[in-house]
Amino acid sequence: QGRMWAYPVGFTVLPHVGGFLGWFINRKEIPVCYEKLKKPSWCPPRKIFPVAWTVLYTGMGYASYLIWNDLGGCSSKAIVPLGLYGAQLALNWAWPPFFGACNLKMALIDILCLDSLVIGMMCSWYRINKVATLLMVPYLGWLAMATCLTIRIWKDNPKQKPGKSE
Repeated sequence: QGRMWAYPVGFTVLPHVGGFLGWFINRKEIPVCYEKLKKPSWCPPRKIFPVAWTVLYTGMGYASYLIWNDLGGCSSKAIVPLGLYGAQLALNWAWPPFFGACNLKMALIDILCLDSLVIGMMCSWYRINKVATLLMVPYLGWLAMATCLTIRIWKDNPKQKPGKSE
């Protein structure tokens, strides 16, 4: 009883772990790649991203706790809703290494798959806990912007053909 706080805290912190590791692993590559890319005028400043992800990871982590709690923990009923959550979280964490390596095609494929998983997850969560689903709306909105941005950056930054110079 005295440690009931550990579950909501653990679920809330979990998304931050992968986000931090992605940043840490790619902290040198992303600025190098990112600065060279042609970006649209509506691209948010780089300093906004860590703030946005901190808020989004906190909301998604707590939302996952609500789903886990409402389904009675790791029960058979939790396999699909939490499985979708885990899968989207893995794709979320996979995006920075692709982008950090300037592999824009893989970053685009990743984020398009991520979008689909998040929508499916939210649909599966809606009947379980509407508050948890609503906590995911800012994340889905940010992903929509990030998807448009990734598409635009991918289109505007075609890879140079071997032997061609700028």
